[in-house]
Amino acid sequence: MSTRDEFVRKMHSLLDKGNAEIDALEAKAEHAEAGARDAYHKQIAALRTKQEEARARLESLRTAGEGAWQDMKAGVDIAWEAIAEAIDSAKSRIKK
Repeated sequence: MSTRDEFVRKMHSLLDKGNAEIDALEAKAEHAEAGARDAYHKQIAALRTKQEEARARLESLRTAGEGAWQDMKAGVDIAWEAIAEAIDSAKSRIKK
């Protein structure tokens, strides 16, 4: 298996894990007070948008030419780091 295939598989796994964490946050947000719930749902929607953007970048990377994928790899890494930070931030706000 190529390095690219390994990277794509690893990133899909991380994105799937992030999606599960977002689902858990959404479940917790349902039990929040009404005013806070709206803010949480907006935050969760933003997380889902970032997830979809990262998946699109990952798909582009998967289909990119041999030389281009290395350049694109950094962008996917940065996108995942932003998602992970946003999930951690949301976890700290949505407690219960």
